Amino acid sequence: MRLKDTGLSAKELKAIVNKYMVETYERYDFIAERAEGMYIYDEEGNAYLDFYGGVAVNSAGNRNAKVEAAIKDQLGDIVHTFNYPYTIPQALLAKKICDTIGMDKIFYQNSGTEANECMIKMARKYGTDNFGPERYHIITAKNGFHGRTYGAMSATGQTDNAIQMGFKPMLPGFSYAEYNNLEDFASKVTKNTIAIMIEPVQGEGGVHPATQEFIEGLRKLCDDNDMLLLFDEVQTGWGRTGAPMAYMGYGVKPDAVSMAKAMGGGMPIGACCATKKVAKAFTAGTHGSTYGGHALACASAYAAVSEILDNDLSGNAKEMGEYMKEQLAKLPHVKEARGRGLLVGCEYDIPIALEVKHGCLDRMALITAIGDSVNRMIPPLIVTKKQIDELMIIMKAAIADAAEKYEELKLAG
Repeated sequence: MRLKDTGLSAKELKAIVNKYMVETYERYDFIAERAEGMYIYDEEGNAYLDFYGGVAVNSAGNRNAKVEAAIKDQLGDIVHTFNYPYTIPQALLAKKICDTIGMDKIFYQNSGTEANECMIKMARKYGTDNFGPERYHIITAKNGFHGRTYGAMSATGQTDNAIQMGFKPMLPGFSYAEYNNLEDFASKVTKNTIAIMIEPVQGEGGVHPATQEFIEGLRKLCDDNDMLLLFDEVQTGWGRTGAPMAYMGYGVKPDAVSMAKAMGGGMPIGACCATKKVAKAFTAGTHGSTYGGHALACASAYAAVSEILDNDLSGNAKEMGEYMKEQLAKLPHVKEARGRGLLVGCEYDIPIALEVKHGCLDRMALITAIGDSVNRMIPPLIVTKKQIDELMIIMKAAIADAAEKYEELKLAG
């Protein structure tokens, strides 16, 4: 739908949002009216260079043609049914995902946080079935992020900010250890511990990739203690880090993995995949979802995953991610450029990330900020060197303005 079709002005539409919607997001002052490829267009037709990617969702590109065609085709057959009859999109997507990533079973959900809830439940049920009800404890990483529902929020190792503050008490049974610190994780293991759950790259935690030694060490720690290794790949999955799933790039297989975002090509869908020994913990009545495995979402996901695999967008993510880090490192005030594939962050030596984000927005480029010192770039995996170069020009100007403003405020006391 375009603004002209509503009979409203941009000002009137924004007023409706302000009046009726519960707002927990910082609104940008434009209406996202359409999108294509690497660009989002506002109500006046202005193009914004998209290094936000729908928060790592639109990995095959905004409004990918094959994804769009798959949705339209499925609309002509069935949109939604209950989960008792077989449906074609569910079956085809399940086979493609499990065969590609080396997992045995899949359970469909509607989002990343639900996928993590499913994985947490599956791990605890596995613990109860195999060792007794006392094996429920899960260790996660400090500064990790696993979602906004209560289980996922309780698993999130950020206890002193808006994610948990005001919502306590959290659910019991979680401990937090320092990311990339194997000794700290080992020290948190108790007789009640059933699993370790981490992101292969901490996105909301400041774009910190796990080291090879850390990932391998966690696998051994879990094996030695009859524990499960769980990977939250809601953001890192499906090409983002330079492999279909991030764990495949490390050569370490988890017992279960969650996914969402890029999986759906823009449609809301998530999933938890697991080995047979873990998945068998779920039996009739132990878990369910009305919309999980939604036919339209599965059709979209099948097309999106196929596009990522068939066009080797993982390979492009790896190549372009390295190029972006090299270019970011050349920008003023950048202390470190880091990441894996096209999950890239740059940390500044002064707290200007929010100002840089807004400066890029003013120059028609979309990036995000994490805290006051880190900007994060998660573009569609179709991005080119030319588009990265364009962003670098914009960021350089935005950094200069932000740094000047910072120095002025500093002098003013």
